[in-house]
Amino acid sequence: MDADLDIPTWTLNDGDVVPAIALGTYKLSGASGVDAMVSAMHQGYRLLDSAFNYENEGALGEAVRRAGIPREELRLTSKLPGRHHDYDQAIDTVHESLYRAGLDYWDLYLIHWPNPKVGKYVEAYRALADLQREGLIRSIGVSNFLPEHLHRIIDEVGIVPAVNQIELLPYFPQTEQLEVHAQLGIRTESWSPIGRGNAVAKDPVVEGIARAHDVSPVQTILRWHHQLGSIPLPKSSNPGRQRENLDVFGFALSDEEMAAITALGRPDGRTKGQDPAVYEEF
Repeated sequence: MDADLDIPTWTLNDGDVVPAIALGTYKLSGASGVDAMVSAMHQGYRLLDSAFNYENEGALGEAVRRAGIPREELRLTSKLPGRHHDYDQAIDTVHESLYRAGLDYWDLYLIHWPNPKVGKYVEAYRALADLQREGLIRSIGVSNFLPEHLHRIIDEVGIVPAVNQIELLPYFPQTEQLEVHAQLGIRTESWSPIGRGNAVAKDPVVEGIARAHDVSPVQTILRWHHQLGSIPLPKSSNPGRQRENLDVFGFALSDEEMAAITALGRPDGRTKGQDPAVYEEF
């Protein structure tokens, strides 16, 4: 990690330690994806988030080999797709993910979404718990799980997820969901932390706070995530932007500024069609 960038960490409920910011890799695949991930690691990223459905686990593994960063310094994530929730399918999918990436273990492996219409997410979570005991996964978690899904897997499997990765941004601040995570001891990860199309970054409230701290609007939003206790997953293939996104720990937002950004939440703030209760492609 670059010496002049001091990236803080969070300790998960299972005792593992992860950086406070991650690289999102959705649509980073193939040779260009490898280059982008290598660049990110050279900029200082140590937590990288992939998924079976992103079709880039192989690119992630290749980037790890090319970057020259010691494996023990990295925290690598992938996710189980909704169509593979049968216990045996889940086991096989994780093995295939490791083969594809050329890795011996995943640091963090998530159920990509609960797929409530099928209703086998408890079975899938039990498979991840068994693979964790075998040492193929260090930390297990979920993504896009609503409170009722979280309570069910905890009640039936007896293991609290280390993280729940959810859509979280100023226009969709998920205050009640964050409260549930805090009560259960689950670390939040924020996918699409800036939103699609950078509309939030152009919001006058965000721009005004950014000017007050002499930082960019995107840095302001990522700092808001950090002070919420969430791990944002910004995605960029541009080295300069990657580094800028990492450089959000040298300033702090006031309580009033945090509240002003959270108050930007609105009914249509989430990405269209991404409701985990009904979405069918995770």
